[in-house]
Amino acid sequence: MTQNPKVHGIKRLWNALHYSAQGFRATYHNEEAFRQECWATVILVPAALVLSDSGIEAALLISSIVFVMVVELLNTGIEAAVDRVGFEQHTLSGRAKDAGSAAVLLSLFLAFMTWLLVLLF
Repeated sequence: MTQNPKVHGIKRLWNALHYSAQGFRATYHNEEAFRQECWATVILVPAALVLSDSGIEAALLISSIVFVMVVELLNTGIEAAVDRVGFEQHTLSGRAKDAGSAAVLLSLFLAFMTWLLVLLF
């Protein structure tokens, strides 16, 4: 959906929230990994609040999980853009998709290490 560049203020904010909600819905319905991460977040955010000893620890635990979701959304955007261009095999398309996948893997590793370090030390 194209945004009107002349829209300002509350209307622009409302439109931005609407487009963001569309992005969440589309990703949730089309990406199994994102659905799994959403359900993990439903479990892990309350767990972070219960298991943490301070606000800083809770913030670290929760932000590491949210970061995974952000990276997954960006990866989905990359994959959708590449697929929009065409489904034929191309080295650059594969490289873009592989880099997005690697970013998700790194974010998952970061979340795992954050939880491990905060809960064990």
